[in-house]
Parts: sequence; structure tokens; C-alpha cells
Amino acid sequence: MYTHRPLMKGLHRFEPQTYALMRIVIGFLFLAHGTQKLFSFPIEHPGAPAWILLVAGSIELVGGTFVMVGLLTRPAAFLCSGLMAAGYWLAHGSKAFFPIENGGEAAVFYCFVFLFIAARGAGIWSVDGRGESPSAAVA
Repeated sequence: MYTHRPLMKGLHRFEPQTYALMRIVIGFLFLAHGTQKLFSFPIEHPGAPAWILLVAGSIELVGGTFVMVGLLTRPAAFLCSGLMAAGYWLAHGSKAFFPIENGGEAAVFYCFVFLFIAARGAGIWSVDGRGESPSAAVA
């Protein structure tokens, strides 16, 4: 059976904080995809049909913001996960089977991280978890 090494033994104490940081960073990165599609900021989107830019950009902007601040986190993350699953199959899955081959690694990564966030919830440092202490988040 695997036993924790002494050096890594205490890291479990920081799980609520590292989860919150992951949620915040992933939400921020995702909303940047929305600003790119909707406002060509910080760089212009390379191109897609206008309806895809509008729908996907809106979900990325609003969903990413909600996940980042932890507001309606579960439904927002679930919607973002679904968007990434659909986006993968629309933009990448038809090119080749493996994500490393079809350029879809980011879509797969976002899909499953958002699915995890939808299952786990907001945690600490969130609007949904106001007043939640780090020790209560572990339970």
C-alpha cells in the first residue's frame, strides 16, 4: 500500500485553498476566451462562424466569470463543461481521434475540470460559499 512521504504529508491541509485557486484561475482563463470571441480582446479570434462566436463567447464570458467568483458555480461549471464537450467534437474530434493529434487538448482539459468543479461546488473564497471556513470545506 502507498504511504505518504513525510515531505508531502502536510499538503492535504491546503486542499480548500488550492481548490479555490484552481477554480478562480480556470474561470479567469475561460472568461478570457469569451472576451477574445466577443470583443477581440486581448487578441483577435482566428475565426469561426458568427453564431458560434456569439454563443460560445457568451457562455465563456458569463460562465467563466461565475466560476471565477463562485456564483451559481455548479450550474455554470456544468454548462461550461458541456460547451467544451460540444466544442471539442465540432472543432477537433472530426479531424483525428487523439486530442494531441487534433489540437483539442485544451477543450478536453476544460471539459473535465469544469465537470469536476460542477461536482465539487464552489468551496471557499466564493459567493456561493460565503462564510465557509477552510476546515469545513474539507469535510
